[in-house]
Amino acid sequence: MKLSRLLTVVIVSVIVLFAGCQKAQKPAEPAKSTYHIGIVTGTVSQSEDDLRGAEQLIKEYGSVKDGGMIQHITYPDDFMSQQETFISSVVSLADDPLMKAIVINQAIPGSAEAIKRVKAKRSDILCFAGEAHEDPLVIQSSGADLVVSNDFVARGYTIVWAAKQLGAKTFVHISFPRHMSYETMSRRWAIMQAAAKDLGMKTAFETAPDPTSDVGMPGAQQFIMEKTPQWIEKYGKDTAFFCTNDGETEPLLRQLLAYGGIFVEADLPSPLMGYPGALGIDLSKEMGDFPAILKKVEAAVVAKGGAGRFGTWAFSYGYTLTAGIGEFAKNVIDGKAKKDSLKDLFTAMGKYTPGAKWNGAYYTDNNTGVRAANQVLVYMDTYIMGNPGKFLPTTEQVVPEAYFTLKPTK
Repeated sequence: MKLSRLLTVVIVSVIVLFAGCQKAQKPAEPAKSTYHIGIVTGTVSQSEDDLRGAEQLIKEYGSVKDGGMIQHITYPDDFMSQQETFISSVVSLADDPLMKAIVINQAIPGSAEAIKRVKAKRSDILCFAGEAHEDPLVIQSSGADLVVSNDFVARGYTIVWAAKQLGAKTFVHISFPRHMSYETMSRRWAIMQAAAKDLGMKTAFETAPDPTSDVGMPGAQQFIMEKTPQWIEKYGKDTAFFCTNDGETEPLLRQLLAYGGIFVEADLPSPLMGYPGALGIDLSKEMGDFPAILKKVEAAVVAKGGAGRFGTWAFSYGYTLTAGIGEFAKNVIDGKAKKDSLKDLFTAMGKYTPGAKWNGAYYTDNNTGVRAANQVLVYMDTYIMGNPGKFLPTTEQVVPEAYFTLKPTK
């Protein structure tokens, strides 16, 4: 009996000791990413949606500092005066031996040079640019593997067409010299003017301060706050307003909701673009859930009396570009996608816009007629908020062929 009891004690002791050792062991750490993807965006104040797309990628794939895949950096708000700083920060990403791709969204001035320097340093790194600010031929010749831009040609027609559907008699375009020096924006404005004329509408151009100038974003926004009521009085409430700057969209929306007017969609459309601030609504609980975000924004717009007069894309363009191109880059690296496949690109972007309809085509130079091999223009159907809201079939509209060769007026 004594021997039996002794054996039992020993066995139990061993079991307890083993169990204790098991508890003392540290949990296995997740495997570190075997490669990195650099994501470059603006700050919250300049382009919040772009940055939120980067945060989504970090949520899915982890941050490099924690052993994950995504290395996110931002460029300064006054990027026009700090181009060399911006370029250097992008090129520094190539110092990481595990870096396999770099995505810049928005590809502000200096991006072409940054991509050239990255490619010279590390030709193996894939470089993608979202919403390039530089002229098409400049960014295309940078060595970028793919440039994705909003379809400034087709949207030059579809935005005005949509405004007509909402009852607009006049279309007002708000911008400043720096933006109008870009071929993409000046060419779109030329198409907007032609489309308005063909559709029986008037057009007008209003100049606003450049947020990257000495007045900064606060001064630019205050200008819009003060001027919008005057513009509505000047042109009438059956006027659609379009602004080329993201930061100036919020005060424009706030005043249009207060004084009347029509708003089809932002330059870079999103239910987050200007609406939350203009409406004073908190979307922290809905963050990342765009159907829920749109529902809450729409309810607030309707409550302000804006039903049938305010639109957007159901999903954020800036958010989708950052997250979608990042996903596309990952798929290309993993051998699941080809960098010259529109189908593969739309599949990656569609991950973040379930149910939304996209259209697009490779950019064609209107001087030479040559189709670019590395730049694609994309756009989505416009959602008009109401009770109930509805999609306008903008992606189904046939853009008159003549608009594709229109040149900006000097």
